[in-house]
Amino acid sequence: MTSTKKLVGKARRDSIIAWLKEETNPIKGTELANRAGVSRQVIVQDISLLKAKEEPIIATSQGYIYLTSSSEKKTFRRIIACDHSREQTKDELDCIVDQGVTVKNVMIEHPVYGNLEATLMVSNRQEVKQFMERISETNAPFLLELTDGPHLHTIEADRIEQLDKVEQQLKKLGILVMTS
Repeated sequence: MTSTKKLVGKARRDSIIAWLKEETNPIKGTELANRAGVSRQVIVQDISLLKAKEEPIIATSQGYIYLTSSSEKKTFRRIIACDHSREQTKDELDCIVDQGVTVKNVMIEHPVYGNLEATLMVSNRQEVKQFMERISETNAPFLLELTDGPHLHTIEADRIEQLDKVEQQLKKLGILVMTS
């Protein structure tokens, strides 16, 4: 903890919101903890409290993000169905972000838990690399391993043509599941 003054309670949570709103990139929990002069666990608890108060904060593999209104910028979203092996995950994500498209999440239908969703928020190859490294470091399974491959992604872009191009490229790779 490098902060000279420990922030407490509401003041700390208000600061967390302000820091997240100021940043366009995700902020790691350890960075927030250093700024606030508290432990990372305190930040995790604060984030949970803020989410309970309906603050639009999401946790990604790169850190925390405060979601701002997308009404300022017109974006296009699409849900795509994919099916591939664990080993093809990097190729799939690279293919998507190479078209200037953001992978918002991954979703599966689990036979016991129902719909499961994880936030990804990867927009470029560096973020894909960080995500893949985090999976490797933690030895965590990909959600697609729970379904033997089938999964969905919400993808987002500035232009609808980018989404179309993603579908074309994923089809060439044999990853896109054709629904029609």
